[in-house]
Amino acid sequence: MAKNDKKNEWKEFFWNPRTREFCGRTASSWGLILLFYLAFYIFLAALFVLTMYVMLQTLDDHRPTYQDRLSTPGMMIRPKGEQLEIVYSLEYTETWERYVQALNNFMSPYNDSVQAQKNYECKPDQYFIQEDSGILKNFPKRSCQFKRSILENCSGITDRYYGYNEGKPCIIIKLNRVIGLLPARDRQPPYVTCGAKADDSDKLGALAYFPPNGTFNLMYYPYYGKKAQVNYSQPLVAIKFLNITMNEDVNVECRINANNIPEGSERDKYAGRISFKLRINSLN
Repeated sequence: MAKNDKKNEWKEFFWNPRTREFCGRTASSWGLILLFYLAFYIFLAALFVLTMYVMLQTLDDHRPTYQDRLSTPGMMIRPKGEQLEIVYSLEYTETWERYVQALNNFMSPYNDSVQAQKNYECKPDQYFIQEDSGILKNFPKRSCQFKRSILENCSGITDRYYGYNEGKPCIIIKLNRVIGLLPARDRQPPYVTCGAKADDSDKLGALAYFPPNGTFNLMYYPYYGKKAQVNYSQPLVAIKFLNITMNEDVNVECRINANNIPEGSERDKYAGRISFKLRINSLN
């Protein structure tokens, strides 16, 4: 009997036909609870949407409202090899063809015809400022041409192997993009210098820079952002190693020099510079 009474109690808890209650509540009671939670979650969703809307009103599609701006832009090389090591053998074509192919892929957007079609021929040696006019946004902003022919012997035009086949390889250097960066004062453009680490100073040999003096022309600055300058082409500097010592590891460091860009700090000693290893093996 006790077992049957307990079973009946459970049945009545789920559905009581006398009071017409389900799980201890009437239909109106359940309706009020569901209505409360529905209103509560609609309120939370509306609050979230309103918060997101207000936040989005503070953002600019073309320029970040806040940015952790780097005072010294980073540098990168092409080809970069594995772990910034460029190692190959003169006599074995397959060891340096991948570097040539990587340079071809990287340089293809800089083809003279592509640049002439997409970008603007700017006045050199001065910043290309494109300010907005009040609430009227100057978008999209124009970008200056950087034709690969500027790199002369390292352009891949006159020498399609970039010197790798004769042990005089070219390395391309670019600065990372920083929105609004003006890299120089008094119209003195930033320039790149490269040298060997202390132990390898006698192995490096002579270097040739393209453009002359390894400069980044001021007309490519400031950079306004990926959306604002859709066709922006980063300026490049090429370094050609003319008589590097064969069959030896040569550790090279390149750095940016400018009167408006501070050197790397204690927090980041490699800001504004890059180090890489170059080794050319030869059977001769």
